[in-house]
Amino acid sequence: MSRMRMLAAVLHGNWVPRAGYTPSLDEESARKALHGSRVWRNPVLKLEDVKRPEVGPRQILVRVKSCGICGSDVHMYEMDEEGYMLYPGMVRLPVIIGHELSGVVEEVGSGVTEFNAGDAVTLVEMWYCGECISCRRGYFDHCSNLEEMGFTKDGGFAEYLVADARYAWKINTFREIYSSDEKVFEAGALVEPFSVAYKAIFIRAGGFMPGGYVVVYGAGPIGLAAVMLSKAAGAGKVVVFETVPERMELAKAAGADHTLNPIELEKKGVSIHEKILELTEGQGADLQVEAAGYPPLIKEMQKALAIGGKITWIGRADREASTWLEYFQIRSAQIYGSQGHVDYAPFMWVIRMIASGKVDPTKIVTARYRLSDIIKAMERARLRKDAKIHIKP
Repeated sequence: MSRMRMLAAVLHGNWVPRAGYTPSLDEESARKALHGSRVWRNPVLKLEDVKRPEVGPRQILVRVKSCGICGSDVHMYEMDEEGYMLYPGMVRLPVIIGHELSGVVEEVGSGVTEFNAGDAVTLVEMWYCGECISCRRGYFDHCSNLEEMGFTKDGGFAEYLVADARYAWKINTFREIYSSDEKVFEAGALVEPFSVAYKAIFIRAGGFMPGGYVVVYGAGPIGLAAVMLSKAAGAGKVVVFETVPERMELAKAAGADHTLNPIELEKKGVSIHEKILELTEGQGADLQVEAAGYPPLIKEMQKALAIGGKITWIGRADREASTWLEYFQIRSAQIYGSQGHVDYAPFMWVIRMIASGKVDPTKIVTARYRLSDIIKAMERARLRKDAKIHIKP
């Protein structure tokens, strides 16, 4: 392959708005759907030989070393019964997918002074403009001109990636605690999902008092990150609800005190909130983390709130669910929505935690594939038995 070409996994699809959904003029002109699941039909992932990106004055060229498959990648790849992708967020196609990555700086633009060739780096996925009202207020994850690496801009399932220097964070300190480059870059690629959990727990919800009872729904990568971060922050008890046996075992390995299958509980006539109240001596959960993407859970979560309890919501799904606000009023409780990983620099805090040895995210890597085997890797990811599958370009 020519030095100016590279291998990449490109997602294609057809722009066919669902019946009853009318895209805005901006969506139509940019072919950037705000809700991919309502517009993009027949998604197909292809391994292609594409032109290697060129570096601008304030950009860096990163040689990708490791890139994790996220649930969002799988949802973009999968279709519903009508052929529409499952992912409900913002998508522009065709695009090179993959957004949980790390690598080595290969080249820097003429205006870049904060990075040098050879630096180990990871990148945020939310590419904010820094100029709109949302950004000026500090809500970078809600930028009015937001682009998303791997969703609307080319991402990390490729040999190389170009990004503005402001979206990158150095992870050179990881070389002091990991004995191999493979571990360094796997940890680097996991900064993004751990930062999603960090923001939801500590920035949006304000965390919990050491000794607090934490309940996590879903033991995928974000849920496992929530478990590990909660334990590192001094949670008195962490309870995980998960239906996949393999992921239940991973939750135990991540430090969960109790791992429970809600389907098995239901067979015994025990509801989720009843089990939480039992495990917390009737006091309820101080913090509940929804990382399963199943909105109907709110009906159980609201009944398990401790006085002053909090719910922080990370999971995504294209559906609504009803709640009864009385639960929140009589418990002085709160629910927080959380999106992204840029506001208040969760990347910086997570990188520090990993560098200190407080958290080892590489524990949740359960499979590794070459980029040339990306389709096999995605099919394995669809089984939802692994924690994190990493692609090695």
